Amino acid sequence: MSHHLTLLLGGARSGKSALACALASQHPAQSITYVATATAADPEMSERIHRHQLERPAHWHLLEAPLALAEAIREASQEQTCLIVDCLTLWLSNLLHDAQGEPQPQESLEHHFQALEQALRSAPGRVILVSNEVGLGIVPLGPLTRRFVDEAGRLNQRLARLADRVLFVAAGLPLVLKGEEMTRHA
Repeated sequence: MSHHLTLLLGGARSGKSALACALASQHPAQSITYVATATAADPEMSERIHRHQLERPAHWHLLEAPLALAEAIREASQEQTCLIVDCLTLWLSNLLHDAQGEPQPQESLEHHFQALEQALRSAPGRVILVSNEVGLGIVPLGPLTRRFVDEAGRLNQRLARLADRVLFVAAGLPLVLKGEEMTRHA
């Protein structure tokens, strides 16, 4: 069965992105567009972005959407296209701050979340979402980091309800949370 919307959750370096690439590659007739939400704000993040670029096939399309994710999905999704959105928690981090570094009000986030859900519902092609499960670790210090953890948890829950399939990835191994079992090669 082809899944219209798949959500991959897991911790940092759990294998989420590699699994997203493997799942997208299962349908060779489809065009693949990698929707990147990261911004190269510092040298370490620039290196991370570069590593991800090297891991992807050169013939895949790239669309950068650090803020306008719903618009990017509406623009790029076609019936014979698979979109990989990597990753939602970086997108959320981008949304939480305006240009002056001030936290955005809840209404602004809700607007973006609703727009994302609508874009995903109307996307004619396959979409694979990658998101960090950040609420499994220690409780963060400070109101902004606690808000980030809360908002990431809320976003993941909303998208898990919408998704056809949800997988939790740990140590490179997928665990099916919603949808049918995976084949061993995926």
